[in-house]
Amino acid sequence: MSHENGLSHPLNLKFTAHPWLGPVILMIAGALQTLTFSPFHIWALGPVSVLLILLVTLNLPSEKLFRAGWFVGLGLFASGVSWIYISISKHGNTSVPIAVLLMVLFVAGLALFHGLAFWFWGKLARQSMVRRLILFPAIWLLGDWLRGWLLTGFPWLYLGTAHTDGPLAGLAPLTGVHGLTFWIVVTGAAAYGAWWLILAGRKTAAGATAAIAVLPWLLAPALNQVSWTTISEEPKSFAAMQGNIPQQIKWDPEFLKDQIVAYLGMTEEHWNKDIILWPETAIPIPQDQAGKIIDHIEERLGENSTLISGIPWYGYSGDIEDYTFHNSILAAGGGEGIYHKQKLVPFGEYVPLQGLLRGLIGFFDLPMSSFTPGPGQQSGLSATDTRLMPYICYEVAYPDFVAFNARNTGMLVTISNDGWFGDSIGPLQHLQLARMRALETGRYMLRGTNNGVTAIINEKGQITERIPQFQRAVLTGEVFSATGSTPYMQTGSWPVLTLAVILIVFVRERVIPKN
Repeated sequence: MSHENGLSHPLNLKFTAHPWLGPVILMIAGALQTLTFSPFHIWALGPVSVLLILLVTLNLPSEKLFRAGWFVGLGLFASGVSWIYISISKHGNTSVPIAVLLMVLFVAGLALFHGLAFWFWGKLARQSMVRRLILFPAIWLLGDWLRGWLLTGFPWLYLGTAHTDGPLAGLAPLTGVHGLTFWIVVTGAAAYGAWWLILAGRKTAAGATAAIAVLPWLLAPALNQVSWTTISEEPKSFAAMQGNIPQQIKWDPEFLKDQIVAYLGMTEEHWNKDIILWPETAIPIPQDQAGKIIDHIEERLGENSTLISGIPWYGYSGDIEDYTFHNSILAAGGGEGIYHKQKLVPFGEYVPLQGLLRGLIGFFDLPMSSFTPGPGQQSGLSATDTRLMPYICYEVAYPDFVAFNARNTGMLVTISNDGWFGDSIGPLQHLQLARMRALETGRYMLRGTNNGVTAIINEKGQITERIPQFQRAVLTGEVFSATGSTPYMQTGSWPVLTLAVILIVFVRERVIPKN
């Protein structure tokens, strides 16, 4: 295949000899990205995956790029979000064939985002290898952003998340996770470009290309030593209770009282801690029926102690002018406030098109799947003299949402019930997302879960204390409030998204010479 600039694929790879070979390599490349995340942490495979994708796709006609991108997404999501199957089959009371079908549809649907991005890439770059290489990081980034926004979004498995323990971590407070993803993709594209230029005899250009890609990897470790926020020298004592309540009995009326008694018992020796954290819906009774329980908690708490717990909320909503349920978190004792979850999980917390889907299969009738999103601009919670911004479960996956709401707060709190996903990799990926949010905002993240991982995460995204999964246990430690903001909290992802748009606008056919 000839190119407008007169240069061809450096390896002259022929994937058309075996029609199945290209798709298999692309799916493998997508699956390699899953290995960059927790619990595998092989972050170096990120650029390798990008390079492998480019080896297959740079020589493809534009009309074949949608299919190529779809195969990349298929490999990524089939390996990276396979844990969805557990909630559909085991906890959704759905037969294995139907659960497999729903899982396939979910993965295939998510992969369309990659297909759309690659199609757009082909339309813009056409057959010019130079334009394809320059535009690829920008198109990848915009595809990620679209996936995190459209239809409530699925902001999971962004390549940059892998660097909570990687060398690019220092960039997170500056650019957010999308900036890290951008440079990972730039590195893969630059490696290909430098290789191509060396084979073309352009060694100076190859060296400059490689230097641009390597520079952030050299600077970021030094940036990780910078303190963007000021951490208080006065610690707060903290305790989090991990009840390990089996998902099968979580909403069984016969076991509701037992769950509350369990959490009260676990807290017995910790009522005087400054901050006490119970996980998502640890009080499995709507707040309008839980008055006696909340009163009992406030009687037991120390004078300056605050207990924060997940609880369903039922009452009149001025936003929808009706009575409704919210998935909520409240502060009792020395603190105050209640927060209603804004980012709901489709099918888990609400059912799209419920008039058509309710009753078809058990998965569409899960307990507590009729929540309403909370209003925007909520003020969060207080724990005596400390402002805390809470995020319930899935919300911690949204980078800009977390960063914006973290302003004017001292700490971040996230609660979850990952019992839906058993012993899969899902809960560990979820923990890594919370770590990235702490790193981006320069704030402690206090994480309470039903069955793990309950942890204290410091302002560098590192876990200082944790307790194992699938155990009933109490985590104790010291946490610190923060003041100030990271650059990312001020700007969000807009600078890096703007850079992507600028590349797309200016790297056009008339800008890149034909020879």
